[in-house]
Amino acid sequence: MIKAVFFDIDGTLLSHASGGVPESARRALALLGERGVLRFLATGRHILEIHRLLPDLSFDGCVTLNGQICLDGQEHILFDAPFPPADARQAVSIFRQREAPAMLVQRDRMYINFVDGAVRQAQRAISSPIPPAGAYQEGPIYQLIVYGDGAEAALRQLPGCKMSRWNDHAVDILPRSGGKILGIGQFLRRLSLDWSEIMAFGDGENDVDMLRRAGVGVAMGNAEAAVKAAADYVTADVDQDGIYRALEHYGLL
Repeated sequence: MIKAVFFDIDGTLLSHASGGVPESARRALALLGERGVLRFLATGRHILEIHRLLPDLSFDGCVTLNGQICLDGQEHILFDAPFPPADARQAVSIFRQREAPAMLVQRDRMYINFVDGAVRQAQRAISSPIPPAGAYQEGPIYQLIVYGDGAEAALRQLPGCKMSRWNDHAVDILPRSGGKILGIGQFLRRLSLDWSEIMAFGDGENDVDMLRRAGVGVAMGNAEAAVKAAADYVTADVDQDGIYRALEHYGLL
């Protein structure tokens, strides 16, 4: 029996064609709540971006930054996993070297070293503004986003990290032990739930592990081929009521 559902945002809940959440997905979220099924986000996004993109939707918790920070329904931090100190120092060094556009992601802020065409294209594709320029001012680092052709070179300098591509022009770099399944696992332990009792929806590279691990993994119709191959079920596109149709297919509505 499915007791909780985890949703990716971009290309899953949020349509970048329409710039919003389809009405069918909103209705599905409401019906899940009425049936007592827990609803969670599992995203690479920062909570500041979630406020902007989904201002009128509420969830029972959020796995943010690809599992590096987990928040409860009131946005209190339940779990966090920043870069190990050596990798954090190296991430700051990469940021300051300015050999490629790079964004440092911290608990309360996100900022970039410089902006070029790759940054503009990647941000436009995810309906997001150009990030503000800034300087590192101490504190834990949870993610490094590298734009353009500098990702591989950056990763070679971060032996404790891995990367996940979310656009032809951008990748997320996070601790090797990280990922959405790290954050989801934290919620499951707190709720005494098993992986077999959850459903997960996604469409991108950073969703593959959670779709494989969940009791039911659902790939959106607009998902990449590798994501569809990892899923138990492939639903319709985000703009063709994909979430509602899959939940209806599994009898959750």
